[in-house]
Amino acid sequence: MLIKTHNNGFIHPTSSEITPRTVYEGRRELMKLMATGAASAAMASWAGREALAQTVAPGKLPALKGAKSAVDGAMAMEKLTEYKDASTYNNFYEFGTDKADPAQNAHTLKTKPWTVEIEGLVNKPGKFNLEDLIKLSAQEERIYRLRCVEGWSMVIPWVGYSLSELIKKVEPQSGAKFVEFVTLADPKTMPFVGSRVLDWPYVEGLRMDEAMHPLTLLTFGMYGEVLPNQNGAPVRLVVPWKYGFKSAKSIVKIRFTDKEPKTAWNKAAANEYGFYSNVNPNVDHPRWSQSDERRIGDGGGLFAKRRKTLMFNGYEAQVGKLYAGLDLKRNF
Repeated sequence: MLIKTHNNGFIHPTSSEITPRTVYEGRRELMKLMATGAASAAMASWAGREALAQTVAPGKLPALKGAKSAVDGAMAMEKLTEYKDASTYNNFYEFGTDKADPAQNAHTLKTKPWTVEIEGLVNKPGKFNLEDLIKLSAQEERIYRLRCVEGWSMVIPWVGYSLSELIKKVEPQSGAKFVEFVTLADPKTMPFVGSRVLDWPYVEGLRMDEAMHPLTLLTFGMYGEVLPNQNGAPVRLVVPWKYGFKSAKSIVKIRFTDKEPKTAWNKAAANEYGFYSNVNPNVDHPRWSQSDERRIGDGGGLFAKRRKTLMFNGYEAQVGKLYAGLDLKRNF
């Protein structure tokens, strides 16, 4: 399968710039050999999260087997985060507020059957079952950074296709200016739904041009495998130039609207989490600096070597023009 080439600054590198698939396949196979059952209860400490490393081998989706590797120029030769780290350090408040909670608790999530409803200002509203959604477009494997607002970052090979492929199929109307994403909120399978930490269901949103950008990925897998529950199975967004919480997980509804969506974290703490949530090292979170970050898996836990945070998480060349003339300190 050929990799589709996009405009809008999405640059595929030369073959020498692509991280070889064998670099992480060997690690994944090793994890499968080490699989021994469910992980023990997580501790709140970093050491506890290390101990929690997922031991159940992820499943294959037939549609993922043919996905080809692709990487934009900003990510050339980045070291991949180990699968065990990417699958055990997660924000997914439906399963708990500690970073280790989702890997411990998300086994209760039922991902089959699954449908995603499309509604709002579109000419072709309706429901997609997961299988049809996966088959909608040829999938790629893209290596993207994912940055947590607390100052941690990861580099993950995601599998999916540009969200724009789905958007074009449902034909947004001229009045559609924003896209809203709604996450499953099932207290029977998500033990923390109903807690007061957030207003459920979890909602995120993008401006239409952000949603249409080729870097915005509708995602079904990572590391060549189906998404683990704790990483947002069975379908999630990945918006690599924004903080990770903008990448809605376990999506059940996509709504096209003429009004800016009221997103979960913006409703919970508007002074801390703006609608745009672009990675901007010049705008500090009220409780910590955003000027540098620690890479998950670098070693040292809380004492890991810090590195400079890049504007738009390193994707400024590709997405900076989306915000021309916008005050990025006021519109954070």
